Amino acid sequence: MTRSNRMIGVDVGGTFTDIFVLDEATGIAEVAKVPTTRPDQSDGFLSGISARVKDLSTVSVVVHGTTAGTNALLERKGARIGVITTMGLRDVLEMRRRDRPRTWGLRGDFTPIVERSLRLEVSERTLADGTIRTPVDLESVRKAAQQLIDDGCLACAILFANSYANAKNERLAVEAVRAIWPNAHVSASSEILPEIREFERFSTTALNAYLQPEVSGYLARLETALKDGGFAGEFMLVQSNGGVMDVESAAKLPVRTALSGPAAGVIAAGYIAEAAGFADVITGDMGGTSFDVSLIAKGQSMLSPQTSVDFGMVIRSPMIEITTIGAGGGSIAWVDKGGLLNIGPESAGSTPGPVAYGQGNTRPTVTDANVVLGRIDPENPIGGKLDRLDVEAAKSAILEHVGKPLNLDALQAAEAILRVANSRMAGALRLVSIERGFDPKRFAFMPFGGGGALHSGAMLEEVGLARAIVPRYPGVTSAMGCVIADMRQDFVQTINAALTGIDLQTLTSFMQNHIDSGFATLDAARTHFEGRDTEFTLDMSYLGQTHTVSVPLPVVVAGGKVVAPTENEITAAFDAAYSSTYGRLLEKGTRRVINLRSAIIGRRPRFDLATLAPKGGSVEAAFKGTRQVHFADRWFETRLYNRLDLPVGAEIPGPAILEQPDTTVLIEPGLIGKVDAFGNTLIERAAL
Repeated sequence: MTRSNRMIGVDVGGTFTDIFVLDEATGIAEVAKVPTTRPDQSDGFLSGISARVKDLSTVSVVVHGTTAGTNALLERKGARIGVITTMGLRDVLEMRRRDRPRTWGLRGDFTPIVERSLRLEVSERTLADGTIRTPVDLESVRKAAQQLIDDGCLACAILFANSYANAKNERLAVEAVRAIWPNAHVSASSEILPEIREFERFSTTALNAYLQPEVSGYLARLETALKDGGFAGEFMLVQSNGGVMDVESAAKLPVRTALSGPAAGVIAAGYIAEAAGFADVITGDMGGTSFDVSLIAKGQSMLSPQTSVDFGMVIRSPMIEITTIGAGGGSIAWVDKGGLLNIGPESAGSTPGPVAYGQGNTRPTVTDANVVLGRIDPENPIGGKLDRLDVEAAKSAILEHVGKPLNLDALQAAEAILRVANSRMAGALRLVSIERGFDPKRFAFMPFGGGGALHSGAMLEEVGLARAIVPRYPGVTSAMGCVIADMRQDFVQTINAALTGIDLQTLTSFMQNHIDSGFATLDAARTHFEGRDTEFTLDMSYLGQTHTVSVPLPVVVAGGKVVAPTENEITAAFDAAYSSTYGRLLEKGTRRVINLRSAIIGRRPRFDLATLAPKGGSVEAAFKGTRQVHFADRWFETRLYNRLDLPVGAEIPGPAILEQPDTTVLIEPGLIGKVDAFGNTLIERAAL
């Protein structure tokens, strides 16, 4: 059989696994949403694909956004690992930056992922300028490695001081360890993050080792199952920077897959918003467990050089800036000892799920509140697993756990749950906009995930956003992002030198090495690229400053060769970036170059979003009837529509509910929904 151009994006969330199937030849897209399986997420991954594709030989590309690494970190379920480090540095991972879990608390606990008895020291020393003062004692390295093996360690991290400046000692140690280690799970800090600052480098490398056995085993099971099903195409993973990488790279660098699913959603949101004519958007991905928020300004996603997945677990790697709070559909509502209503962070997840699912949970969730208030159709729950939802059970749980403690009836308690959830979500939107100097009035809100479109009206009211843009398939937006994302390789190299008289030849050499390595990866990929992009930035500061500014470099790449900027061009670029950030320059300050950062990007083909738009249809044919829905302390007769049958140009005044298999769109009283040329629904304030 001739293989078609079918591409599959798979996003595994805490509650649902989402599937987006695109046939590039016909432009036809299919979606599916199945429950996430625990403890092995690969079962849900495969069952989700089989729900839409029976013959995997017809598929050219499968791209996966995974939470396997993130969950392993949050739940502390990574592998037992050991560390081999420079004499005197075994406690760097535990001391961190001397920060605290609670800023104003006098007490706090932190348990590093590697217990102290498994953090072994060896004799070696490289100075900050790259000079080797003490060669590495390879015999002690071998003994340390064997001790870790005997202690049951499944992975090893080699963390030597200043190896970013000269990796010779560390490379020799890595070769010695790999010669006797029983598997491929050996991570070296000079390979993972050749960048100044020991804790961030040590933490990122240790976390990579911690994830390797879990993530590589998970990916191997998926790869085997796909091949057994006849798949012969390319299997790739979404990185936290919004790009994709091949499965072999992901198995070696699993730390770069943390938050990959939410990152894919932001990539898709930016693409959808750009096509619809909106450059400024705030995304809100509401799944069953969390609400993930990110800001896109002037068409550009915000990238952060590092993140902390949980307290003390610092990952230094480019990531799309995503703020996460525990306010998903499955987040549990509870009243504390002080009589305050709280939402999350604990979630009912996919198992047992909200009370209305009837699978054993007795504590109310945000989804239960939406069910009780009539906003979710109990006869047609999303996901396809359940025939109906138990409204009375949800109402009883809300009354018992929220209503009685607060002296409210069931409806008032359900409204209170949503008000608190909406307030927390609005706070996250303000955090990424107002508190960073952005005016939310010029931004549109793009809700996605299974529950996001139920809360778009509340976000417009509470935050003052201009409008909401609900994508055609909001419940599987992150899975769509998997199909859209480009292939990307990020590199970093510490320079740590004054700009005046900088060795431009060495700087150019580093750039060329990054290009050669990145292009080699693109050449090895079994996928088509429409073009290649290179991005170079410098982390720079004035002498004596701790914080740096990111300085884009005006670098030309011709025929795969770098034409580096001059010292004057770098000076001008730094002055522009510094004055933009701080409003002034330090005229007598000495400019310093700390790190070089490079991104090598293979642009994958885009598909025309217009192919997702409705073909024909009418408002009358999409109309399904009415249902009583509770808004602002009273019931409204609310019109119901099959959203996918609404034609381009349709205008639906609120109150109305637009239903589809992967989500529910709520248009509150005083708002109006309009279907654009791409099948998106724009929700705005109705004209007075």
